[in-house]
Amino acid sequence: MTELYYLSATELKQQYRTGQTKPSEVMRAYINRYHQVNEKVNAFSFTFFDDALKQAELADLEVLSANTKPLTGLAVAIKDETYISGQITTNGCALLTEDVATSTDPVAKRLLENGGIVHGRTTTPEFSVSATCWSNLWGISRSPWNPEVTSGGSSGGSAIAVASGMASFANGTDIGGSIRIPAAFCGLYGFKPAHGRVPEIAPYNIDPYCHHGVITRTLEDLKLGYELIKGPEWQDSHSFVPENNSAAKPLSQIKVAVSTDLGFFNVEPDILAALNETVESLQQIGVTVDFVDLDWDEQVINTAKVHQRSHMGQLLLKHWGTPDKFNKLNSYTKWYLEKVKELKASDILEANLHLCEMWEKISPIFQEYDVLLCPTLATTKVPADFDYSKDTIQINGIDVEPNKGWFMTYPFNTLGQCPVLAMPNGMCDNNIPSSLQIVGRPYQDNEVFTIAEQLSKTVAQSFYKTKFPSFGEL
Repeated sequence: MTELYYLSATELKQQYRTGQTKPSEVMRAYINRYHQVNEKVNAFSFTFFDDALKQAELADLEVLSANTKPLTGLAVAIKDETYISGQITTNGCALLTEDVATSTDPVAKRLLENGGIVHGRTTTPEFSVSATCWSNLWGISRSPWNPEVTSGGSSGGSAIAVASGMASFANGTDIGGSIRIPAAFCGLYGFKPAHGRVPEIAPYNIDPYCHHGVITRTLEDLKLGYELIKGPEWQDSHSFVPENNSAAKPLSQIKVAVSTDLGFFNVEPDILAALNETVESLQQIGVTVDFVDLDWDEQVINTAKVHQRSHMGQLLLKHWGTPDKFNKLNSYTKWYLEKVKELKASDILEANLHLCEMWEKISPIFQEYDVLLCPTLATTKVPADFDYSKDTIQINGIDVEPNKGWFMTYPFNTLGQCPVLAMPNGMCDNNIPSSLQIVGRPYQDNEVFTIAEQLSKTVAQSFYKTKFPSFGEL
């Protein structure tokens, strides 16, 4: 029997309705779980357990009402980057430990308005500029499946909280993979919506690389959260994206393309083996699946770097580039801002031109196929304290670019109009889940979720049902 703290949000909602359990019991289970395991994995920067328990006790009766809200009685962990009015938001930076938000971000606002209880804020690397999750302020965050390995970043604490049974689900943000990378390292579902589908605060809303979403243990929970946070918001002009109301294709009519390496990644054998098993599971039920060659190269890495430095990097440099602040930043943040200083206008032009080339090369695939499958990570062998500013990383015995050579998410931030869902599809040799990306045509969610639903019943069926994190206790 699945422990109470590992029940999905949709299962909890059903149990609330039938009186099998109640929100206060579930909240106590999350709090007890925190005291059992958080010291091992470091998911939270702040907790609000006393207030959350009071809210859960009030929700005990509310969930029995016919007018209960969609998230009433569910504990939602919020990334310590997302503003909630009256709460400190550190962004993983020691210079922001007294920075109290005066407004609430659209996603957090919608989760709260729909009854979610925020019982804690989750760890993130400083200013979310790392794909691992550690900071001088909050320490090292670790995957509960293998604590020697990173949880992934930047929404690492959010993923740990969900994977460890300390929250119903959590939010995350994604400018280069910051939802999908931690979802992968923690065996979860993480969705990067198409740009504009979910509202964001200025000036990040005008950045097509930037996305906001949720991280969950099940596909049903992800769809629940996504439906509540998407849609227009007046503070974000980019969020007025028309819904695609076309009928979803039946599974038998969906055509699937598969890329093992996106043209240039060096990928570990255990990840490729899981990908092949995923392909076979689809072919066995008659889905058309073809391997394709994508003519991208390592220029994709530089294009993503340039864009991130030209937008978010310039903002950070403006606020934190003075010597009195700069010298107090983390090592990787300093390295990042030094690279921002080197950026030229011609670099930005070349990156934008290369973005167009990337689309020219992938668009023929999307004209023929409904979705593209590829790995989320090229390797799961990334230490929890990995620092791309000074450390090296190898895949199959070959050095790869330490900043972006080991995760395969950011090409679809460059092509930000494509929705991408990451989900588990097996286990790697180091006891970290393997993870698959399902990439959709621009603004076409339906086929992404259809394929994910099928795979949730096959290659991912055991996760959080019979297969749970071991916290290194193998």
